[in-house]
Amino acid sequence: MSKPRIRVLIVDDSAVVRQTLTEVLSSDPEIEVIGTAADPFVAAERISEQVPDVITLDIEMPRMDGLTFLQKIMTQHPIPVVICSSLAEEGAQSTFKALEYGAVDIITKPRLGSKQFLEDSRITLCQAVKAAAGARLRTVRPSRTVQPKLTADAILSPGTHAMAETTEKVVAIGASTGGTEALKTLLETLPSDAPGIVIVQHMPEVFTRAFANRLDGLCRITVKEAESNDTVLRGRALIAPGNHHMLLKRSGARYYVEIKEGPLVCRHRPSVDVLFRSAARYAGQNAVGVILTGMGDDGARGMLEMKQAGAMTIAQDEATCVVFGMPNEAIKRCAVDKVLPLEAVAGAILTLAR
Repeated sequence: MSKPRIRVLIVDDSAVVRQTLTEVLSSDPEIEVIGTAADPFVAAERISEQVPDVITLDIEMPRMDGLTFLQKIMTQHPIPVVICSSLAEEGAQSTFKALEYGAVDIITKPRLGSKQFLEDSRITLCQAVKAAAGARLRTVRPSRTVQPKLTADAILSPGTHAMAETTEKVVAIGASTGGTEALKTLLETLPSDAPGIVIVQHMPEVFTRAFANRLDGLCRITVKEAESNDTVLRGRALIAPGNHHMLLKRSGARYYVEIKEGPLVCRHRPSVDVLFRSAARYAGQNAVGVILTGMGDDGARGMLEMKQAGAMTIAQDEATCVVFGMPNEAIKRCAVDKVLPLEAVAGAILTLAR
């Protein structure tokens, strides 16, 4: 007996976008578009007729904006929601508000371009919808406030001597669906002198910079979107820019990152596998690998290489994952030393990095 298709409702005020999304999603045999709506009021009528498995939702719409509609959905009839946005960086904060309100993922609206670009967009869109269909909807928690961060000099100077001894630990983290809020929970917990961190979060271009800036304002550590040749330092996390791979490299005692273009790896760019494999090669036993919530198997092979190179590895447990796919695949490959609930991961990182 064949598995039932994932039923999707598309909510967007643009007829062109609704048609494009319908064509893209309908090209996947596992997905069925059961309806479209030009605004939340029409969407509510569609939902009353047939409840979808997943909703794709625009932010800016007439009569009622997407954020207000999302809040109503999550309080009245929770359904996995994927935000489909064309907002530029200045509007990205609204998208992150949507994630706080319970949206599962962010995707960018497909636009005309090369054949390869359209194919990459199709893969990303369909993957996001499939992940959302299997997501565990979480309880929304308010952000906590933190003390002001130390100055950059105060953060960076203590790490210099340790780097010279080439024993400094580097933490490599990979996440996908549900990862934005998981990373916020994890990084908010870390002290200002936490070991240097490199992160791949599956997220569209433009949004990674806004995401890094948002975390930078919430965390004791400094968080920034990575640029080629950025040094990995204590008290700082570097997030791979959307649509680019990030590799960890080493020159003498200095760890740094390289940002590269290239094909999708494990259906993603940036890819967790690319980061983890570079960490295995250049950091070896000085690395700590962490794989968080997400669909698919990106990162599983790379984490096994990290473990084989002497790194300690951690996977988020099923109970606290929005989607258990990526951690589960790493566990199946015997690539994981510790399986922990999300709230215990920061403490484990600090213990292993000592």
